[in-house]
Amino acid sequence: MEGSERQLLLIERMRTSERVTVAELAEETGCSEMTIRRDLDQLAEQGVLRRVRGGAVSLVLRGEVLPFGVREHEAPESKRRIAAAFDALVTDGESLILDGGTTSLAIARVLARRRVTVVPLDLHAAYVLGNAPDVRLLVPGGRTTPGALTLGGHLTETSLRTLRVDTTVLGVCGLSVDHGLTANDLTEVPIKQTAIASAQRVVAVCTGSKFGRTGLGHVCPATGLDMVITDESAPIEAVSGLRDLGVDVRVV
Repeated sequence: MEGSERQLLLIERMRTSERVTVAELAEETGCSEMTIRRDLDQLAEQGVLRRVRGGAVSLVLRGEVLPFGVREHEAPESKRRIAAAFDALVTDGESLILDGGTTSLAIARVLARRRVTVVPLDLHAAYVLGNAPDVRLLVPGGRTTPGALTLGGHLTETSLRTLRVDTTVLGVCGLSVDHGLTANDLTEVPIKQTAIASAQRVVAVCTGSKFGRTGLGHVCPATGLDMVITDESAPIEAVSGLRDLGVDVRVV
């Protein structure tokens, strides 16, 4: 079992068990106790758990968002396929607002090879695009959230209001036919809404795990999206429901 796969398994155990032991995790994964201790130490540094004698105690409540560094290792192949599918839709010279999130970061990596104008809404993407020779990078102002380094607040919202771009790429916390696009963090809602209003085309990108989830803050109805790019794990009924509403859903 690879390190990233093993750590994701440990995280799922922490979401369902208040406390775990090194011995039981080693037996469950087939790894040595030394390997499990090292994994737990890394997850403790990322804020997922607190190390205690012989094991760990969870710091992540069920339904809470995992730290950015952990989420980046979830479904990496799916995110690369989604990024490649989006890349095929972009024409040279296009202008884009790129939302924060780990799937958006995968898109930033492919856009770094293109001749485009990009307005990133987190510093992870800004760093990836900063040295791209043919990318015109426009970084809005605003404050950052720890870990995720997402840009937000009045300065970000004001900056986006002055723009008119070809495409806005939205990250997804939750997406459904009934509740549309939702966000876990209420401070993200006006930023996403302003990014939508500033674009001619709105594309949501997400793995199938985001379907059926509902965040606290409502961003827009499903009909506010022109396109959704997702992977094969997306529920068939959710994909069909979005298509019935006129949303172009690409499954890759």
